Amino acid sequence: MTTTETTTLTGERADLVAMLDKHRFFLRNTARGLVEGQAWERSTVSELTIGGLIKHVTDVERGWVRFIQGGAEHMMTGDDSGQDWTDGFRKVGDESLENLLARYEDVARKTNELVASLPDLDLAHELPQAPWFEPGAKWTARRAFMHIIAETAQHAGHADIIREAIDGAKSMG
Repeated sequence: MTTTETTTLTGERADLVAMLDKHRFFLRNTARGLVEGQAWERSTVSELTIGGLIKHVTDVERGWVRFIQGGAEHMMTGDDSGQDWTDGFRKVGDESLENLLARYEDVARKTNELVASLPDLDLAHELPQAPWFEPGAKWTARRAFMHIIAETAQHAGHADIIREAIDGAKSMG
């Protein structure tokens, strides 16, 4: 689990952190015991890999935290602005599974700290323009955190299937 102690939180915030941590664990658990090559192995007809899914979920979580803190215009900044979408799912340069897991842990810690410290979970921003969002719609911080949970859970399931195809290991069953 991450470094945020859910016992110091109560109610809705404790629930959000507990669910975030639970699904992050399942995703990270799919990488247990893998050698570097296995982390990037396509074991199904999909282009997805365990390393690529961890990288993607890390980037998505970081983007939604930026959204919560400053709105849609802050979602993609710095090292990921203009990034080729496919690079978000594959090994680029000297990236390693170990480094990705450390980066994921750092992003998770910062997200959990935001859940704990944000003055109001009803803080809302207009969503970015995208075909999958209703024009002009707004999401609260609460809904963005729930979206991070859903995204993580969905991709943890994908990673579980990929892992099982690599070596028969299961992370959730």
